[in-house]
Amino acid sequence: MIIAAARTPIGSAGHSLSHLTVEQLGAPVLRTLICDLGLDPGDVDDVILGNCTGPGGNVARHAALSASMPSRVPGLTVDRQCASGLAAIDIAAQMVGSGARVILAGGVESASTAPWKFWPPVDGGEPVRYHRAAFAPPQDDLDMGMANDLLAAEAGISRMRQDAYAAGSHARAMLARSAGAFDQEIVAVGGCERDDRPRPGLTVERLARLKPTFRSEGTVTAGNSCGISDGAAGVAVVSAEMQQGLALPGLRILSTATVGVPAARPGRGIVPAAYSALDKAGISLEEIDVIEFNEAFAGQVLACCDELGLDPARVCREGGALALGHPWGASGAVLAVRLFSQLVTRRAGRYGLAAIAAGGGLGVAMVVESVVGSC
Repeated sequence: MIIAAARTPIGSAGHSLSHLTVEQLGAPVLRTLICDLGLDPGDVDDVILGNCTGPGGNVARHAALSASMPSRVPGLTVDRQCASGLAAIDIAAQMVGSGARVILAGGVESASTAPWKFWPPVDGGEPVRYHRAAFAPPQDDLDMGMANDLLAAEAGISRMRQDAYAAGSHARAMLARSAGAFDQEIVAVGGCERDDRPRPGLTVERLARLKPTFRSEGTVTAGNSCGISDGAAGVAVVSAEMQQGLALPGLRILSTATVGVPAARPGRGIVPAAYSALDKAGISLEEIDVIEFNEAFAGQVLACCDELGLDPARVCREGGALALGHPWGASGAVLAVRLFSQLVTRRAGRYGLAAIAAGGGLGVAMVVESVVGSC
């Protein structure tokens, strides 16, 4: 059971949250989750956080100590690339299934403070910044932008569809912000109280002026791609018995799925992961009330929706990563927070699906059910 959820605002790299390290981003989320539970920090069995780009070491342990949790609470840091935050929640659910009582799980990323990596100098030349792909050649692990540009082309997703979807994500996010949809899930940090990226009045006409980013004949642009971002998100995972004892509403985790797909087309990972999680839960896609896919690229989301036979209007109805930003290691956990906010806090339905693709050719998905009636 997920019985508490919170996230920081999502800051564009180099902007509102750029002065904060991963520990400084993660700690306020952990403190908020403990406060929401009304428990002693020492009651937490473990802290599991996803992280992609650094700074190395056990980020979860450092964040837990920065949150003033007792030293007896350990920490585990997970790297499944962009799916790390959702993978951390999956691991937490398995640990609770094995006897743990309370696990705080999620993800954190500070693209602004992540260390740069360099190849060593060759023949006395200057070092070159290392392109951080999930694999080195010959694994055919392309840059994520190039891979998803090719995916969109192969799926027949036009530039116009991509720009229209991206503009719609911003419009939905702005409407949700105006309605206060993010207020209860966001923990103010570093003087920042709301997401940096959503743009009012972003139109298809404005997006159409942008040049392709990865191929001269491509359709992926800076406008129909997510932004590089900083942020943290987390949830509290407990047993059903503990949830009932605390009399708190929450999300029952019905199933999770992690799959591999060809590394050259990582964005497609959402499709088999979603199918697998739905099959395990015994739930059809038509029964899902709230769907949160990570919007890394508009073309990628549309290609996955087309393959799933899913109306894109059902996905990220309050805006997604195209509008909010994509703090890599945290983004999967952001999806879980968004499900909690809609299904539990505002009771927008019964079933939810979160799914995210990741570099190296991965997909992670989770199906949840809202449990609010008896609480």
